[in-house]
Amino acid sequence: MAAVPKSRRSHREVRLRRTHWRAKLLAATECPQCHEFRLPHRVCPHCGYY
Repeated sequence: MAAVPKSRRSHREVRLRRTHWRAKLLAATECPQCHEFRLPHRVCPHCGYY
């Protein structure tokens, strides 16, 4: 026999569990050379400056 849930989960229970299940914001900084956005501590993909 397969495992079966004892009862249905409410919308509130499911949503409370999923509150942390989301995409994280990227910390983008401005390149001092070309002023395009880039990820911190990485080479700028636009101008190649670190």
